[in-house]
Amino acid sequence: MVKKGILEDVGCPWWICWSFDNPLRQLVHNSDQLLKDLVEPGDTGLDLGCGEGYFTIDMARLVGPTGRVIAVDLQEHMLKVLRRRAIRVGVTDSIETVVGSPDVLNVDTRVDFVLAFWMLHEVPDKDRLLGEIAAAMKPGARFLLVEPKWHVSQESYALSLKLAEAVGLIRVEDRSVRLSMATLLTKTDI
Repeated sequence: MVKKGILEDVGCPWWICWSFDNPLRQLVHNSDQLLKDLVEPGDTGLDLGCGEGYFTIDMARLVGPTGRVIAVDLQEHMLKVLRRRAIRVGVTDSIETVVGSPDVLNVDTRVDFVLAFWMLHEVPDKDRLLGEIAAAMKPGARFLLVEPKWHVSQESYALSLKLAEAVGLIRVEDRSVRLSMATLLTKTDI
């Protein structure tokens, strides 16, 4: 199922994605290690700016056949590659793809986990996106925000965290992710 939905007209070009979304990336960003204590069988996960599905595929394995992953990207080409990868590894039934737009996230499902890996800095209206992320999260849901150190300043990252807190997300802990600044947040029980 493909929906139209807050990320269109921004983002990494599809033709450059393979330079960092390839098998060698496991040496730097082991997706199983990164996700294993955040995603459980039966969960509903949201992978924002999923690209070709580097994290989506492992997230789908972790949620299992009773769970679901909503993969959002602004480029249909990225989602097309993701769907082919999902077919190859047998997790197609656990993944729903959503084409983003600048106006609305367009995710009408409440989720247990959100991953925004190296993408928030590309969104012009971070405040609005973070508000929509918070609205999509179930109480107690987890949100892992990861931004690249060489591309996003510490000041800009701190501002993103303040915006997240302003929409009701609580900072749980900073995480160690290579080449990145990473923070785990959760939604209050309101």
